[in-house]
Amino acid sequence: MLFRIPLAWLQLVRNKVRFLVAVAGIGFIVILMFVQLGIQNALYSSATQVHKSLRGDLFLVSSQYKSLTANQSFSRTRLYETLGFHGVKSISPMYLGFARFKNPVNGEKYSIYIIGIEPGNVAINLSGIEQELEKINIPDMVLFDKNSRPEFGPIAERFESENTEQIVEIFSPNSVKGYRARIVGLFSLGPSFGVDGNLIVSDSTFFRIFLNNRTSEMIDVGAITLEPGVEPQKILENLQTDLVNDVLIFTKQEFQNFERKYWATRTPIGFIFNLMLIMGFAIGVVIVYQILYNNISTQITAYATLKAIGYEHNYLLSVVFQQGFILAVLGYIPGFAISLGIYDVVMKATKLPITMSLNNLLIILISTILMCMTSGFLAMNKLRSADPADIF
Repeated sequence: MLFRIPLAWLQLVRNKVRFLVAVAGIGFIVILMFVQLGIQNALYSSATQVHKSLRGDLFLVSSQYKSLTANQSFSRTRLYETLGFHGVKSISPMYLGFARFKNPVNGEKYSIYIIGIEPGNVAINLSGIEQELEKINIPDMVLFDKNSRPEFGPIAERFESENTEQIVEIFSPNSVKGYRARIVGLFSLGPSFGVDGNLIVSDSTFFRIFLNNRTSEMIDVGAITLEPGVEPQKILENLQTDLVNDVLIFTKQEFQNFERKYWATRTPIGFIFNLMLIMGFAIGVVIVYQILYNNISTQITAYATLKAIGYEHNYLLSVVFQQGFILAVLGYIPGFAISLGIYDVVMKATKLPITMSLNNLLIILISTILMCMTSGFLAMNKLRSADPADIF
């Protein structure tokens, strides 16, 4: 019987060249959406890497806080005031700022992000860093992020191969004279869209680097560790009620969400990524529409014949939607495979955390199917012209 014949498939492969071109076109759109979504996720993931590595339950920042890459300091007195609240176990201040790092090979200076912490009262928790932190208790000793971008020079490579300290120069903003420090260890954090590389230093070294630019009274992030069994949300509400309103207080997840929202809604790059995803989807709808419309046009006689022998219009619509689904799946498979390779190339070139997640897989698969179904819905108007009276 006719309903057992895969009519949608037979119509698609009747012209093999056109069919392969159609699959390639959809595959290209799939690649485009995968790359855009992957880089967008890398933006958010890299922007919150420091937040994820922070040690604490609650975090204080200035009421003017926008993101970690902007300087919004507040008085450390606010952080010490939290020790008077029931349930607060300990506090850890953190100092943040951009300086210029002199490449020891070519002498060029590049912006680097410096994280200052109090030895013995560490606010950051990165894998494998515990044994390195003792080294920076001595002034002028710093830890270098081995995942920093290559423009800083072969710092990590030399340290790992020679296992010897390296003397480097760091320039504070508007400073002509560099501050000489020693690389005594490595850690792994990685760059972001706002940061090319990172250094971790003690608070005393931080203020030596930023001499005349910062005072110890002003901090950038205050980490609060609570007693075991204490409800963080309750303590947060107490702090919000009793502390002066020149600070914001977040849980760890809220802190990450705030940073992510900043990059998504308050920066041009977040808007551009969202726009590109929408444009990619729209272009895909147009491409698949043209494919299905042309296929219906060349098969209009066959559709008219099916109507003449009694097949309802809904059956013909189902054939079009089946074609859209087939094209979506067949275009998705090579698009996904090629995107894996592109992700690997981009990650090695930029050192951004661009990875293929299950979430990405499902979003792009559903988007591709929805894109093709939308095109099928638009193209089905052509079926109304399949009138048996014009054929017989």
